[in-house]
Amino acid sequence: MSRKTVAQMSKYKPRVCPECGDTRLMNDYDQGELVCMGCGYVVDDKMADTGPEWRAFDQEQKAKRTRVGAPLTYTIHDKGLSTLIDWHSQGALNKNRTAANVSQVFMLRKWQRRIRVADASERNLAFALSEMSKIASSLNLPKSILETAAVFYRKAVKKRLIRGRSIQGIAAAAIYMSCRKCSVPRTLDEIAPATYVGKKEIARCFRFLAKELDEFIPPVFPARYISKFSNKLIVAGKAENVAASIIEIAKNIRLTSGRGPTGIAAAATYIASVLAGEKKTQREVANVANVTEVTIRNRYKELMERLEIKVKV
Repeated sequence: MSRKTVAQMSKYKPRVCPECGDTRLMNDYDQGELVCMGCGYVVDDKMADTGPEWRAFDQEQKAKRTRVGAPLTYTIHDKGLSTLIDWHSQGALNKNRTAANVSQVFMLRKWQRRIRVADASERNLAFALSEMSKIASSLNLPKSILETAAVFYRKAVKKRLIRGRSIQGIAAAAIYMSCRKCSVPRTLDEIAPATYVGKKEIARCFRFLAKELDEFIPPVFPARYISKFSNKLIVAGKAENVAASIIEIAKNIRLTSGRGPTGIAAAATYIASVLAGEKKTQREVANVANVTEVTIRNRYKELMERLEIKVKV
């Protein structure tokens, strides 16, 4: 036996109790101590626990709470479980690459990309999720909106609601539905330019999904658009607070019922800018809110008359 092997064996020699010489030592994880089972002597204390900080009571919880590997995501058709071959065709040991190696990596990448999609339904899902990612990136939507939209689309695929309908339309409708569900102020007029389908098609698909999936979609409140319009118009926080107060009073007297939320919010923002001394023109507010000047003028007259607001000329 070599000296190196003897040194390795002596290195991993089991610990013994210095008091009684017993090798039966027990780890007390609650106290962080190493205790001798023979005499009760504390061999070591303040031991660091190298295990996870979470607890699992069954195998399902253990699988969910473990953090080994990339997290699961609904925005990829295989939920991110498969691997990817980098398109650079180089790794840590590819300093002396040959043409044969590059060609082999290219073929591996091509076949790996093909086998990731098993059938037509997965191909449909992969295309739709990529379209939703483009829409979310174009509208600067957060990750949570894309995840929620992907869940809605997967439910539609599971119920076979996509057959005979536009994939882009259903994907855009899922994005709009998730924005409504998560209280993110985005209108159909904003989502339509980011897609290849029209506003009417998206609205039709949205109504169809909301009905078939039996999802409760909360109504859009005008107060959601106040901060958005105020930031785009670059008005002070005082004007934003005044606009929010106008919306709250109009809501209490049921003046917002049956009227478009963007029109009410735009008119309240216009009135608040006038009251705060930062007057903006109706055309500027209309361009920001994506409504017509006639709509702002009508909502402006209603708010001024019903709320009895007087502006000093």
